[in-house]
Amino acid sequence: MRALKLLGLAGATAAAVFLGSAAVGAAPAEASINLPSPAVPAPVHAPPPGAPGANAPAPDSGNLAPTAAGTPCSSSARACLDLSTNRAWLLQGGKIQYGPVPVTHGRKGYLTPPGTFRVSFKDMNHKSSLFNNAPMPYSVFFNGGVAFHQGSLRQLSHGCVHLSRPAAQTFFNTLQTGDVVQVVP
Repeated sequence: MRALKLLGLAGATAAAVFLGSAAVGAAPAEASINLPSPAVPAPVHAPPPGAPGANAPAPDSGNLAPTAAGTPCSSSARACLDLSTNRAWLLQGGKIQYGPVPVTHGRKGYLTPPGTFRVSFKDMNHKSSLFNNAPMPYSVFFNGGVAFHQGSLRQLSHGCVHLSRPAAQTFFNTLQTGDVVQVVP
């Protein structure tokens, strides 16, 4: 019984299990006994979309992931935005699914930040709470208040990414919460 206590199997139940298995012809006492392994902490996962911290950037894959053919983004991205050429794509498995499409993005003082993010939520008929209820149809938010949405392709934004109506509809219908969006300078 002392040996059982040292192994963390104290108590009548553990002794009965041990003795019961020995009584029905289990392995001799000198054989190893399969004991439960010590508790191992569960892996820590990112918060689910919509939970606090869900707008945090996705882990940046840096240059480790291969580039999606025809884009400056990693093949793990679902949406790619190139700020220097004002173009965006939708990707699937590292291949272009849609695009490139023209975009406009943040003006001076409201620049669209580069980085790797995750889609946090979508709203088909969103109105800006910061800019006089300005309409933002087909909004796909991926970095706090930054979203892809239908907007002017002649006017720079307050940080969002303007798309034509057909492109905004396609981005809205394709992207899902949790999808990776990569924005390159």
